[in-house]
Amino acid sequence: MNQGVVVITGGQGALGSATADLALQRGWRVALIDHAPGDETAPDELTVGGVDLTDPTQAQAAMDRVAGHFGRIDALLNVAGGFVWQTTEADAPAHEKMFRLNVLTCLNAARAALPHLKRSPEGRIVNVGAAGALKADAGMGAYAASKAGVHRLTEALARELKDTTVTVNAVLPSILDTAQNRADMPDADPEDWVAPGDLAAVMLFLASPESRALRGALIPVTGRV
Repeated sequence: MNQGVVVITGGQGALGSATADLALQRGWRVALIDHAPGDETAPDELTVGGVDLTDPTQAQAAMDRVAGHFGRIDALLNVAGGFVWQTTEADAPAHEKMFRLNVLTCLNAARAALPHLKRSPEGRIVNVGAAGALKADAGMGAYAASKAGVHRLTEALARELKDTTVTVNAVLPSILDTAQNRADMPDADPEDWVAPGDLAAVMLFLASPESRALRGALIPVTGRV
């Protein structure tokens, strides 16, 4: 069953790859946009690599290429982003870096996709926020502030689009069970974390027509954390 065309930013990362795999299994045609190099074309999958989504011009060119290839865009999943643990007193400009990686990528991708999403019968934007942005811990200030910005952007854009068929929602994961997180936290129990495939399933529900009643929702996906 053809579910439409879904664009996944950060598509070559752990969560992006898991989401792409599940989307293909469920009948979506999938476009991956990523900063990492790579350019591949298949009947149901397109990879557009080497894209800096902090640059609105590059974001627009990538989104237009996807629309040109598939003829439409029905959903945008904003997975691209970054994380840093750094105390507020540290000298490195973590706040600016986190703002660019988490807020600007989300904003530029959404703005570039919107003209195409508005032509879809039921366009969808799903952003990835963070449960840790609801109450920040030590060393999480820069990351939490940027993800809180994603939350507010989600709410504002949802209100701006309330008279259209485009909905905007966000998932707020805790710790994802990835190889990197296991290496960084060897003493933790990953059984408590969120499997990327489980988060992908929630995101794809939000990308589906059945989620039409949800607008501006911030949905915690936290496992047992």
